[in-house]
Amino acid sequence: MIKITKPLTQKQISNLKAGDRVSLTGVIYTARDQAHKRLCDLLAKGRDEFTLPLLKNGLAAMIGKGNRCREVLQAIKKYRGVYFITYAGCGALLSKYVCKAKVIAFPDLRPEAIRRLEVKDFPLIVAIDCKGENIFPRI
Repeated sequence: MIKITKPLTQKQISNLKAGDRVSLTGVIYTARDQAHKRLCDLLAKGRDEFTLPLLKNGLAAMIGKGNRCREVLQAIKKYRGVYFITYAGCGALLSKYVCKAKVIAFPDLRPEAIRRLEVKDFPLIVAIDCKGENIFPRI
């Protein structure tokens, strides 16, 4: 298990390989689809793509739950980011790694509002590394 304490540096990202197990400590922000859409609307009016403009504007790492499309995989490689996944269907278990949670944007979205989480030893798997290597079958 690779222990990482935020902020995540480009050197740390470069050393991660697809399939690595990571334990993350620090502050992360949650944003589900509706929050992504609002963020992107703020970045460029009328766009419906979520991940590409966020990566282009400095997003270094994401946590998700499944495979990403070819365009996102290429953008992760281009912008030298990393895509983590965590254990699906284990929200109650994963909540024990959350020390603090606070809604910071779009409270009207309720469960999809953006939250600031302080996590300790949050378990992750590197799904796509900055070189574009992927644990999922090729798409």
